[in-house]
Amino acid sequence: MLAAITRRNGIAIVQKPLPRLRPGWALVRVRLAGICNTDIEILRGYHDFHGTLGHEFVGEVLRVASAKDRAWVGRRAVGEINLACAGLGFRKPCSYCRRGIPTHCARRRVLGIIGHEGAFAEYLALPVVNLHRVPAGVPDEAAVFTEPLAAACEILEQVNIRAHREAAVIGDGKLAQLIARVLRAAGLRVVMIGKHEGKLRLARLADVATMSLTSPRAQRSNQFSLTVEATGSPSGLALAQRITVPRGTVVLKSTFHGAADVETWPIAVKELTVIGSRCGPFPRALALLRSGRVDPRPLISRIFSLKDAAKAIRHAQQSGVMKVLLRPEHG
Repeated sequence: MLAAITRRNGIAIVQKPLPRLRPGWALVRVRLAGICNTDIEILRGYHDFHGTLGHEFVGEVLRVASAKDRAWVGRRAVGEINLACAGLGFRKPCSYCRRGIPTHCARRRVLGIIGHEGAFAEYLALPVVNLHRVPAGVPDEAAVFTEPLAAACEILEQVNIRAHREAAVIGDGKLAQLIARVLRAAGLRVVMIGKHEGKLRLARLADVATMSLTSPRAQRSNQFSLTVEATGSPSGLALAQRITVPRGTVVLKSTFHGAADVETWPIAVKELTVIGSRCGPFPRALALLRSGRVDPRPLISRIFSLKDAAKAIRHAQQSGVMKVLLRPEHG
């Protein structure tokens, strides 16, 4: 099969054998895969990952290793990216899996990020327990957003949304756009603070208010009881601390390679609650896609063939570009 692998901080297209299936696993034929900022950070050294990149995908189950899973064959599916004790075949689960938080499994592998080959390939292998069926009415171009949309939905699991009337989302990139849409669908007034007018325009089309990052209004202290930092850079945390009211909540969504030089005194003085937030609930994300309350397809900038993955990665890093997808051709 064709796969896009990391090579000297870049991408190389190679031929690889099909993944081998363990008991309880499925072979998935990738239909679409999405390029994420995390993929770009990996090429800069994040997690020191070497192998096939990619963790956002929609595909079709081609084969399963266990007879009890045969109903999956032919089904469209998306997959949770964290491989935990159950999927890895450990009979005695770790303490995190016993506590019901397999995304923090002590033995965790992560699709295309930590110790497991990813989705920038014609085929991938995942435990069946990681798979979720895609509803019939959800097109591939929307389903491929399930993983980052689930990450946006995780905020609803972590924060009592009913305690807030409005929220700020700092950042105007792909994840920030999904977060803003999820919070808007949850009934909040949402203000996106960003620096790219074209991206802010996309947010306004989804009934999200916007502010320019450089405007005095965006820099004003103590405006929001809930602030989500999703800039993908170290600079967002300082602004988040400034604009959040005393005893407000700051949710950190950015993952980037490198250190953030920030002052922590505002957290103590303003008694802020700071929440780290990562992966989230796939069923909730799929329900939003099925209902049409969130439609991520306007965020797609371009679709490349898998064999042009290096060109696609370069394009994804250009100013103003949103979601870039890869489509395997399967011969």
